Amino acid sequence: MKAIAINGSPRSGGNTEAMLRKVLQPLEAADWDTGYLKVGGQPVRGCMACFKCFEQKDMRCAVQTDRMNEYLQKIYEADAIILGSPTYFADVSAEMKALLDRCGMVSLANGGALKGKIGVAVVANRRGGATHVFDTINHMFLMSSMIVPGSIYWNMGMGLGKGEVLQDEEAMRNMHHLGQTIAWLGKAIASTTEQFPTPPAGEA
Repeated sequence: MKAIAINGSPRSGGNTEAMLRKVLQPLEAADWDTGYLKVGGQPVRGCMACFKCFEQKDMRCAVQTDRMNEYLQKIYEADAIILGSPTYFADVSAEMKALLDRCGMVSLANGGALKGKIGVAVVANRRGGATHVFDTINHMFLMSSMIVPGSIYWNMGMGLGKGEVLQDEEAMRNMHHLGQTIAWLGKAIASTTEQFPTPPAGEA
Protein backbone atom coordinates (compact mmCIF):
# COMPACT_ATOMS: atom_id res chain seq x y z
CA MET A 1 0.00 0.00 0.00
CA LYS A 2 1.07 3.60 -0.52
CA ALA A 3 1.21 6.58 1.84
CA ILE A 4 2.19 10.13 0.96
CA ALA A 5 3.14 12.75 3.56
CA ILE A 6 2.87 16.35 2.39
CA ASN A 7 4.44 19.19 4.32
CA GLY A 8 2.75 22.59 4.16
CA SER A 9 5.59 24.33 5.98
CA PRO A 10 8.11 26.42 4.03
CA ARG A 11 10.85 25.34 6.46
CA SER A 12 12.96 22.32 5.59
CA GLY A 13 13.90 20.21 8.59
CA GLY A 14 11.32 21.93 10.76
CA ASN A 15 8.83 20.62 13.29
CA THR A 16 6.11 19.74 10.78
CA GLU A 17 8.59 17.65 8.82
CA ALA A 18 9.81 15.90 11.98
CA MET A 19 6.27 14.91 12.90
CA LEU A 20 5.41 13.68 9.41
CA ARG A 21 8.54 11.54 9.22
CA LYS A 22 7.71 10.06 12.63
CA VAL A 23 4.30 8.99 11.31
CA LEU A 24 5.91 7.36 8.27
CA GLN A 25 8.29 5.17 10.31
CA PRO A 26 5.72 2.52 11.37
CA LEU A 27 4.34 2.46 7.84
CA GLU A 28 7.79 1.79 6.42
CA ALA A 29 8.24 -0.97 9.02
CA ALA A 30 4.96 -2.46 7.78
CA ASP A 31 6.34 -2.49 4.20
CA TRP A 32 4.23 0.37 2.90
CA ASP A 33 5.51 2.35 -0.07
CA THR A 34 5.95 5.79 1.45
CA GLY A 35 6.70 9.21 0.01
CA TYR A 36 7.36 12.69 1.34
CA LEU A 37 7.08 16.03 -0.41
CA LYS A 38 7.02 19.68 0.59
CA VAL A 39 4.42 22.02 -0.86
CA GLY A 40 5.17 24.78 1.67
CA GLY A 41 7.30 27.52 0.19
CA GLN A 42 6.44 26.47 -3.37
CA PRO A 43 4.74 28.84 -5.87
CA VAL A 44 1.23 27.37 -5.76
CA ARG A 45 -1.94 29.38 -6.18
CA GLY A 46 -5.41 28.92 -4.76
CA CYS A 47 -8.41 27.50 -6.58
CA MET A 48 -9.71 29.80 -9.34
CA ALA A 49 -13.24 28.35 -9.23
CA CYS A 50 -13.08 28.01 -13.03
CA PHE A 51 -14.77 24.57 -12.85
CA LYS A 52 -12.68 23.36 -15.78
CA CYS A 53 -11.97 20.18 -13.80
CA PHE A 54 -15.70 19.38 -13.97
CA GLU A 55 -15.59 19.73 -17.75
CA GLN A 56 -12.37 17.83 -18.35
CA LYS A 57 -12.74 15.10 -15.68
CA ASP A 58 -9.12 14.03 -16.18
CA MET A 59 -8.04 14.04 -12.50
CA ARG A 60 -6.12 17.26 -13.09
CA CYS A 61 -6.44 20.92 -12.25
CA ALA A 62 -6.73 23.24 -15.25
CA VAL A 63 -4.03 25.56 -13.84
CA GLN A 64 -0.74 24.52 -15.44
CA THR A 65 1.56 27.26 -14.12
CA ASP A 66 2.59 25.50 -10.90
CA ARG A 67 3.39 21.98 -9.66
CA MET A 68 -0.04 21.22 -8.22
CA ASN A 69 -0.83 18.46 -10.72
CA GLU A 70 2.35 16.64 -9.67
CA TYR A 71 1.10 16.71 -6.09
CA LEU A 72 -2.42 15.66 -7.09
CA GLN A 73 -1.14 12.65 -9.00
CA LYS A 74 0.79 11.42 -5.96
CA ILE A 75 -2.25 12.00 -3.73
CA TYR A 76 -4.68 10.10 -5.95
CA GLU A 77 -2.23 7.20 -6.29
CA ALA A 78 -1.92 6.85 -2.50
CA ASP A 79 -4.03 4.81 -0.10
CA ALA A 80 -3.23 7.15 2.80
CA ILE A 81 -2.67 10.92 2.63
CA ILE A 82 -0.95 12.59 5.59
CA LEU A 83 -1.09 16.37 5.44
CA GLY A 84 1.01 18.43 7.83
CA SER A 85 0.92 22.16 8.44
CA PRO A 86 2.41 24.68 10.82
CA THR A 87 -0.02 26.98 12.64
CA TYR A 88 -0.25 30.39 10.99
CA PHE A 89 -2.63 32.70 12.85
CA ALA A 90 -4.62 29.66 14.00
CA ASP A 91 -4.92 28.12 10.54
CA VAL A 92 -3.03 26.23 7.83
CA SER A 93 -0.30 27.75 5.70
CA ALA A 94 -1.40 29.40 2.45
CA GLU A 95 0.18 26.62 0.39
CA MET A 96 -1.65 23.94 2.35
CA LYS A 97 -4.96 25.76 1.88
CA ALA A 98 -4.35 25.90 -1.87
CA LEU A 99 -3.66 22.16 -1.88
CA LEU A 100 -6.79 21.38 0.13
CA ASP A 101 -9.07 23.47 -2.09
CA ARG A 102 -7.73 22.27 -5.42
CA CYS A 103 -7.37 18.64 -4.37
CA GLY A 104 -10.89 18.57 -2.97
CA MET A 105 -12.35 20.23 -6.04
CA VAL A 106 -10.66 17.86 -8.50
CA SER A 107 -11.86 14.92 -6.40
CA LEU A 108 -15.44 16.16 -6.54
CA ALA A 109 -15.17 16.74 -10.29
CA ASN A 110 -14.08 13.14 -10.81
CA GLY A 111 -16.81 11.27 -8.98
CA GLY A 112 -15.29 11.47 -5.51
CA ALA A 113 -11.75 10.34 -6.32
CA LEU A 114 -10.69 10.52 -2.67
CA LYS A 115 -13.52 8.37 -1.31
CA GLY A 116 -12.38 5.48 0.86
CA LYS A 117 -8.81 6.75 1.20
CA ILE A 118 -7.26 7.35 4.61
CA GLY A 119 -6.81 11.01 5.51
CA VAL A 120 -4.63 12.20 8.39
CA ALA A 121 -3.89 15.73 9.63
CA VAL A 122 -0.71 16.61 11.54
CA VAL A 123 -0.15 20.05 13.07
CA ALA A 124 2.90 21.83 14.49
CA ASN A 125 2.29 24.84 16.71
CA ARG A 126 4.15 27.08 19.10
CA ARG A 127 1.46 27.26 21.75
CA GLY A 128 -2.16 27.52 20.53
CA GLY A 129 -4.42 27.46 17.49
CA ALA A 130 -3.60 23.92 16.39
CA THR A 131 -7.13 22.54 16.73
CA HIS A 132 -8.35 25.00 14.09
CA VAL A 133 -5.61 23.86 11.72
CA PHE A 134 -6.54 20.26 12.49
CA ASP A 135 -10.19 21.02 11.69
CA THR A 136 -9.37 22.81 8.43
CA ILE A 137 -7.54 19.78 7.05
CA ASN A 138 -10.09 17.28 8.35
CA HIS A 139 -12.98 19.23 6.84
CA MET A 140 -11.69 18.47 3.33
CA PHE A 141 -11.11 14.82 4.25
CA LEU A 142 -14.57 14.34 5.70
CA MET A 143 -16.35 16.16 2.89
CA SER A 144 -14.52 13.90 0.43
CA SER A 145 -15.78 10.62 1.99
CA MET A 146 -12.34 9.79 3.33
CA ILE A 147 -11.66 7.70 6.43
CA VAL A 148 -10.07 9.69 9.27
CA PRO A 149 -8.46 7.58 12.02
CA GLY A 150 -7.81 8.79 15.55
CA SER A 151 -4.82 8.29 17.80
CA ILE A 152 -4.08 8.76 21.49
CA TYR A 153 -4.54 12.56 21.39
CA TRP A 154 -4.92 15.40 18.88
CA ASN A 155 -2.31 15.02 16.14
CA MET A 156 -0.31 18.06 17.18
CA GLY A 157 3.07 18.88 18.62
CA MET A 158 4.54 21.95 20.29
CA GLY A 159 7.73 23.67 19.26
CA LEU A 160 9.00 26.88 17.67
CA GLY A 161 12.64 26.39 16.73
CA LYS A 162 13.64 23.61 14.36
CA GLY A 163 13.53 20.23 16.09
CA GLU A 164 11.91 21.47 19.29
CA VAL A 165 8.89 19.26 18.69
CA LEU A 166 11.11 16.21 19.14
CA GLN A 167 11.21 17.13 22.83
CA ASP A 168 7.41 16.88 23.00
CA GLU A 169 7.34 13.25 24.09
CA GLU A 170 3.55 12.97 24.04
CA ALA A 171 3.42 14.26 20.48
CA MET A 172 6.09 11.81 19.35
CA ARG A 173 4.24 8.90 20.97
CA ASN A 174 1.09 10.08 19.23
CA MET A 175 2.82 10.27 15.83
CA HIS A 176 4.21 6.77 16.20
CA HIS A 177 0.84 5.37 17.25
CA LEU A 178 -0.81 7.26 14.40
CA GLY A 179 1.47 5.54 11.90
CA GLN A 180 0.63 2.17 13.42
CA THR A 181 -3.08 2.98 13.23
CA ILE A 182 -2.84 3.93 9.56
CA ALA A 183 -1.04 0.64 8.83
CA TRP A 184 -3.70 -1.35 10.68
CA LEU A 185 -6.56 0.50 9.01
CA GLY A 186 -5.05 0.14 5.56
CA LYS A 187 -4.73 -3.60 6.06
CA ALA A 188 -8.34 -3.82 7.24
CA ILE A 189 -9.60 -1.84 4.24
CA ALA A 190 -7.58 -3.93 1.81
CA SER A 191 -9.03 -7.15 3.22
CA THR A 192 -12.68 -6.17 2.83
CA THR A 193 -14.71 -7.32 -0.15
CA GLU A 194 -17.30 -4.60 0.31
CA GLN A 195 -17.25 -1.78 -2.23
CA PHE A 196 -17.12 1.76 -0.85
CA PRO A 197 -20.46 3.55 -1.41
CA THR A 198 -20.60 5.77 -4.49
CA PRO A 199 -21.88 9.33 -3.87
CA PRO A 200 -25.38 9.94 -5.26
CA ALA A 201 -25.59 11.36 -8.79
CA GLY A 202 -25.41 15.12 -8.80
CA GLU A 203 -23.60 15.23 -5.46
CA ALA A 204 -20.17 14.14 -6.74
